[in-house]
Amino acid sequence: MSVTMAATIGAALAPTPALSTVPYGFQFLWLMLATYPVAYLMGRWGRKRTFLLGNIALAVAGISGYQAVVQQSFALLVVCHSALGVYVAFANFNRFAATDNLAAHLKPRAISLVVAGGVIAAVLGPTLTEWLREVGAFAAFSLCYAAFIGLAVLATLVTLCLPNDAGTAARPSRQASQASTRSPLTAPILLAMAVAALGYFIMHLLMIQASMHMQHMHEDFTAMRLAIQWHVIAMFAPSFFTGWIIERLGLKITLCLGLWLLIASTAVNIASSHYLAISAALILLGLGWNLTYVGSGALLARQLEGQVQAFKVQGQNDLAIAICATLGAFAPAVLLTGMGWQGSNLLCAGLALLVLVATITVLKRPVRPAASVA
Repeated sequence: MSVTMAATIGAALAPTPALSTVPYGFQFLWLMLATYPVAYLMGRWGRKRTFLLGNIALAVAGISGYQAVVQQSFALLVVCHSALGVYVAFANFNRFAATDNLAAHLKPRAISLVVAGGVIAAVLGPTLTEWLREVGAFAAFSLCYAAFIGLAVLATLVTLCLPNDAGTAARPSRQASQASTRSPLTAPILLAMAVAALGYFIMHLLMIQASMHMQHMHEDFTAMRLAIQWHVIAMFAPSFFTGWIIERLGLKITLCLGLWLLIASTAVNIASSHYLAISAALILLGLGWNLTYVGSGALLARQLEGQVQAFKVQGQNDLAIAICATLGAFAPAVLLTGMGWQGSNLLCAGLALLVLVATITVLKRPVRPAASVA
């Protein structure tokens, strides 16, 4: 829902067109700022209590977003997307929570199934935005933001079904304290962080620029919504099979395939600016993001098996993702103005190619879990 309407509402409320993506950028700025504290809370309080706290941020986003549209307040819109970013920082840990106490060979499948939940978002999110966009006497898009409150209630009901856990970092053992002085950031872990962060940066940059580019082409909102909807479906639908792909092809081939799809997406954008070409490129972009995101998460989970610093490294990983996602959210308008549509795509292709070379280099040998602390 945020992806579908953020740029449109931002452009309507922003004092100048250059600031239209600022609310969406603040969403990922606060995602970045909140990620590491959330990882700390996960270790102290446990998953369940921390997730319950995060749901409050989603309700705040709904209240402030509704008021922003009603009062035509750009500042409140920034508050809304900032609160939404805080909520996403909590929600992102669902994929790691799903791997807790699972055998190593089941971790990729667990992560991919959690990410596959995004298929529901891909179908319902833009559709719900379309349904609630103009209802009776309510201001356009106001009920779209108000829907976040209902989603917060639903998220709370789901969270209450989780098993109780007391956290793992509250009483560290002597061995854990000694181990905490050692850096677990091995080359495969750093690679996992780089692939996930770059995938998010490219996905955000090109997705938002595609919306802006289609606006410049005078495409109507329904056409833009459909293009974004197919992009989001492509992001999450493969997750039903990504775990199986990783098991059959291995992490190296999966990550390389994902990076090649990102490069292919940029090639399509460079070759043509037609609406259908942009839509096809968005689908390739979504597929590439899925393989890089799930594959890097599986690589990280496998490397952190048995590590006492797992929560900390998960936080560092999501912080790196959030930083690049924030850059990808703030940069589209600037890069589109400075480098143009084709220049931005060339930049993304070059970055993906660099990480592809790093992936081939680091994963020459089969990846094994980092040494664990008994």
